[in-house]
Amino acid sequence: MPERPNADVLTKPDVALEMTLRPSLFSEFTGQAKVKERLEISVQAARQRGEPLDHILLNGPPGLGKTTLANIIAKSMGGNLKTTSGPTIEKASDLAGLLTNLEEGDLLFIDEIHRLQKTIEEYLYPAMEDFKLDIIIDQGPNARSIRLNLPRFTLIGATTRSGLLSAPLLTRFPVRERVDYYTAEQLQKIVIRSAHLLGIEIDEQGGLEIARRSRGTPRIANNLLKRVRDYAQVRGDGRISMETADRALALLEIDQHGLDEMDKRILEAIVLKFGGGPVGVSSLAVAVGEEPDTIEEVYEPYLIMEGYLNRTSQGRVVTELAYQRLGLVGRGSAQPRLL
Repeated sequence: MPERPNADVLTKPDVALEMTLRPSLFSEFTGQAKVKERLEISVQAARQRGEPLDHILLNGPPGLGKTTLANIIAKSMGGNLKTTSGPTIEKASDLAGLLTNLEEGDLLFIDEIHRLQKTIEEYLYPAMEDFKLDIIIDQGPNARSIRLNLPRFTLIGATTRSGLLSAPLLTRFPVRERVDYYTAEQLQKIVIRSAHLLGIEIDEQGGLEIARRSRGTPRIANNLLKRVRDYAQVRGDGRISMETADRALALLEIDQHGLDEMDKRILEAIVLKFGGGPVGVSSLAVAVGEEPDTIEEVYEPYLIMEGYLNRTSQGRVVTELAYQRLGLVGRGSAQPRLL
């Protein structure tokens, strides 16, 4: 994010709808109180000095508001936000085109910045530090370097895996913030706000029921809200109550604890096929038919946070809580089995 992050390609109406649900001001942004406060201070200080912001790195799992924060920062600074992502910058000329088209005070947002190619990443170093860009023209004996002056801009990088960023790039971000999962109460506020924007009638308990099963992630909460809205419209009176939300989410195979079908497949595979672990992520990915990166970035963080899974040096190991949630006899028995 979800949508599961990295899942569906959004159509233009979907994108427009998604933007309407995103807050555009710090005051409208729910959660991440400390991160929001520090960013607000940085923005106000930069505006008072009449300078561009320092470069900012936003780190955290998908769907927690990194792109939304980048848009809020840009609006608060009064600058234009140019958006791209690491995988789409394939050549140095792509990066050069982006940087040379920036104007003074603009902000460049690079999503999935950890997926930048290392050769391209090196072009960013002088651009971030000295606002200069070195370009090589021609090849062989005729090759020559040209240094271009760039306007003072702010780079906002977003990553789900900051550990994959090289040390030289990481240290060039003076402002580094981590966004974390939301509480059910925070997500309830987000769900109710989104429902009002979408013209959906919802009560407090209905909003809380959706929030509790949203894995601490606003993107998932908003997507579940839309699915519950559809259910309430077709199978109910159009109003989302706790009972309506519970029936809709049960139909979506999302249980009382927010675990969906893939979560359970991952835990069951570790228990029944690998004896509770440890198991490597590649073997686990083959067992459940999912990509290793998706397991690491989308599913594992929540399962670890909720205490269902431990990541060790030998591999992934399920906890006793996972056995209880799955209705399985724990690892103390000779062979885990269904109760």
